[in-house]
Amino acid sequence: MTKKQKKRKEIKRKLLHKYRLVILNESTFEEKISFKLSRLNVFVTGSLLMIVLIGLTILLIAFTALREYIPGYSSTKLKKQATELTYKTDSLVRILRYTNRYLDNIRMVLKGDIENNEVNRDSLFQQFKIDPASIDLTPTRQDSLLRAEVALEDKYNLFERNSDKKSMVLFPPITGSVTMPFNAEEKHYAVDVVAPIDTPVKAAANGTVIFSEWTAETGYVIILEHEGGLLTVYKHNGSLAKSQGAVVQGGEVIASVGNTGELTTGPHLHFELWDNGTPVNPLDFIDFN
Repeated sequence: MTKKQKKRKEIKRKLLHKYRLVILNESTFEEKISFKLSRLNVFVTGSLLMIVLIGLTILLIAFTALREYIPGYSSTKLKKQATELTYKTDSLVRILRYTNRYLDNIRMVLKGDIENNEVNRDSLFQQFKIDPASIDLTPTRQDSLLRAEVALEDKYNLFERNSDKKSMVLFPPITGSVTMPFNAEEKHYAVDVVAPIDTPVKAAANGTVIFSEWTAETGYVIILEHEGGLLTVYKHNGSLAKSQGAVVQGGEVIASVGNTGELTTGPHLHFELWDNGTPVNPLDFIDFN
């Protein structure tokens, strides 16, 4: 016990033993500053300084832009950019999906494939049928007055109230003899018009070129999109005068008659007219003679 006590006293003495730190002028040896220190004071002061420095370093890193230089730490700017890129990627995926669907429709027009979506309407509306014998169809006085008023307005109306696509006037792309008419049963959704090679092919109406490329089966093909969901297709051309994205006017030259493609049978124009994805007979709208 005596040795342990002596050892403790010796340690305590060393820790509390006073030392003087003197700063002298090297030339004159004049004493400038002096400090009384002990080992315990030096240890406590150094520990406090280290704690303060560590705290200041943590605050500096946590609340300043220096934290962005720490490996593995993502900055606010990078997070914002990542979020914006995520939104842009989602938008691009949505646009790509719509574009692919649009291209599928164009591909269907090029190949002449149509889905059979015929539905028996009688079976759908059977439950809503009403026996006409059970209804009094005699017009009332108010109904007669209203009909007369509407008829009078239409008589002096200078503007057309209802626009029917059948009344739309289309320019003939070329003039010539129709060698093969429209035949939906044989999947010939077009009319073939014979004309000399290099005869100018004109746009049937104002529109935008949505396809202008070479295909193996039908040669040079150009497709125009018009108002009201109308598409006009021109196949077996000898050359194309317009590229995709071009805006054309009705009657403007867009191609020339040719004899291109594996399915061609001679110099002619294969002309198709589509209404909202459904092929219609061009002869109902255009006179090629």
